[in-house]
Amino acid sequence: MNNPLQVQANPEQSFQNKITHTPNLFAQKFPDNGDPKGRRRGGTSRRDGCPSLKKPVTAIVPGEEKNNKSFLGTTVAEYPTFWVYLPELPTNLSSGEFVLQDEQGHDIYRTPLTLPPKAGIIGVSLPPNSQYALKQNLKYHWFFRVYCGDPQKKPEYFFVDAWLERVALTPQLQQQLKSAKSEEYKIYAANNLWYDTITNLAELRRTRSDTDTLAKDWTSLFKAVDLEELAGAPIVQRYSPQ
Repeated sequence: MNNPLQVQANPEQSFQNKITHTPNLFAQKFPDNGDPKGRRRGGTSRRDGCPSLKKPVTAIVPGEEKNNKSFLGTTVAEYPTFWVYLPELPTNLSSGEFVLQDEQGHDIYRTPLTLPPKAGIIGVSLPPNSQYALKQNLKYHWFFRVYCGDPQKKPEYFFVDAWLERVALTPQLQQQLKSAKSEEYKIYAANNLWYDTITNLAELRRTRSDTDTLAKDWTSLFKAVDLEELAGAPIVQRYSPQ
């Protein structure tokens, strides 16, 4: 795709109409943006070296698996957070890795992760260091791996991979965010900014008391990207390196 994605800010009146009924907020589906491809449901590096899992490792990203479409989402964040569902793992599987690369396959950020002992959703944030900051209108490829043995010996692993692109934070979008009264996720969703939507909503669920409303919006968000079966999973870890 030659043209960089542009965030389309809605006029205030039509935007307010759009967010009046929250369940409809996510009904538009986060759009498929063409190439490049990814893998949302976990595969293995080779066929027979990892145990069977009841559910796959899953990248929580928009896309359509059945049609082999893109798993490319957008963000306005310099240092976004990436979300993955981890199923119940055997007790000897506790080593993971997150990797972020540019479109040419060069590493930007790579970190080992000690995985939580129970199933659920994890978030991996980029460190707020300028060497890791995403540049506007560039695509980035990210990988998450669960190793089936000692990572130092390059064993087999479960993996998912997806893409993101950082787009411009327009003046119109900035103004909408200022008037959002902490519910920025509604603005992000209306502008199809996947990574910002899920990260803001996850943070609000952690810090606010009106959990019923937020839980409904969380479920609606997962339903919009055909991952409704994962919406009830707890957030078990947030990796936020400094």
